[in-house]
Parts: sequence; C-alpha cells; structure tokens
Amino acid sequence: MPSALEQLAQSVKERRAILFVGAGVSMSVGLPSWQKLIEHMEDELGLDRDMVDIPEPSYQALAEYYRLKNGGLGPLRSWMDREWSVSREKVKGSAIHKLIVSLDFPIIYTTNYDRNLEVAFEVHDRPFVKVANAKDIAKVNGEVTQIIKYHGDFDDDASLVLAESDYFERLSFESPLDVKFRADALGRTILFIGYSMSDMNIRLLLYRLWETWRRSGYEKNRPKSFVFMPQPSVVQEAVLGRWGIDMLTEEADRPEDALVAFLSKLKEGIGNTGKAM
Repeated sequence: MPSALEQLAQSVKERRAILFVGAGVSMSVGLPSWQKLIEHMEDELGLDRDMVDIPEPSYQALAEYYRLKNGGLGPLRSWMDREWSVSREKVKGSAIHKLIVSLDFPIIYTTNYDRNLEVAFEVHDRPFVKVANAKDIAKVNGEVTQIIKYHGDFDDDASLVLAESDYFERLSFESPLDVKFRADALGRTILFIGYSMSDMNIRLLLYRLWETWRRSGYEKNRPKSFVFMPQPSVVQEAVLGRWGIDMLTEEADRPEDALVAFLSKLKEGIGNTGKAM
C-alpha cells in the first residue's frame, strides 16, 4: 500500500489536490506574530497591558473592541498592511515560497492577509488569479492557479475576517468563499501547511467537511487529506485522524526548515510517482 506521502504526491501530480496555507508560512519570511498585533492594538487603544492580560484576550476580541472604539478597522488595516509586508527579494529568496509555486497546485487557499503568495508567483513568472470576494470568483477560468484569500485581502477592507464578529459570521459556513471551498474541497485532497491546528475556525472547517461526507453516506469514498506539522502530536493525530486527515511531520531544528524538508520530499515524490519510491 502506498505511504501517506506517496498518496499525497500522486494527488498533487494529478492536480487533484488543494493547498491550504497558514500563518507559519508568512512568519518564515519575517512577518510578525499575532502577539505583535495584540500589543499594537493595546498600545493604540491606551490599554493597560497588565489589566488586559487578565484574562488574556484573543486578537479577534481586541479587534472587535478596536472597531467599537474607532468606528472601523481602517487605521488598523493600514498598519497591518505596512507591517505585514516584506520585500520582493525576500519572497524570491524564500525556499518555502519557491517550492509552493513549483508544486503547481491548481487551487491555493490561505487565511493570511499578506500578499506574499501573490508576489511569489509574480517573481517566479507563474500566472495566477486572486480571489478575495464574490466578485473575484467570476474571474476564475480554471487554467491558472487560484489564490483564494479565505480571510480577506488588504486590497478590500470589507473582505477582512479579523474581528470577533467577523469570525462568528463565518461560523455559518455560508459565505460565497465558504460555498466555493465546499465545492472545491469535496472531491479533492487537501494539504494544510503553516497551521498549529489550534485555530478553532480551521478546526471547525475540517469538522464541517468531515460531517458533510459522513452525512452523505459515502464517507469511505472521500479523498484523503493531510496536515503537515513540524512536530508530532498524539492528541492532534488522533482527533484529525477521526476526521479523515493524516498528519505528516519532519524533524528539524526550526519549523521552517522542517517545512522545506517536507515540501522538497513531496516534490521529489511527485517525480517518482509511477516508479519504485
């Protein structure tokens, strides 16, 4: 029986796989952590950090408070756009981004707001279409890679899923991008990279996808999906396995090195499909 990596490589080679990219990929080229966003909001709102941290708020809750106090998220979005930006040279030199482009996924979903994936495709001369809202869906032609900005894009403030109420509204799983994801994902393999799997919104998405197949009565026909994590976790492996998702890991000193090693093996595996691996 083929290994998990061999199964994934075959799906990618046949262009039957979707890549789902999380914050870990952007942090690999120097983007700030969510903690820096929290600290910026606390400072701009004039909040006593010692008081705010009891109990510790999520960035979504602070963004909701920011919106209430300022009447909108415009200034915060502008700050994030500046801070969540790295040079084209840095993106071009990123081994992770180069591998993502070279793996040639037909569809890439990302919860990242930054433009690094788009820049990676540009600097490596690969065409793509960006989808951040319902209007953008009409631009999809199936011939070039789709980069779906699942939580919004800095070029469209209204598309951003940042504050707590934005996330709650997405829990219905009925937005245009949610409908598109269900259509894209139901018959394809999904590979998640750059996630800690502590994101409840992603976990809910995975659960809903599993639940859709379970209710259909054809759960055994569901394509296998995978999540890459730099370090193994018995708990996550068991829970995600229940939802039909295999965990893949690589040993390395740094998470980004582990991801490079994994993507490199995947690329090599694609070249070896049909051969003895």
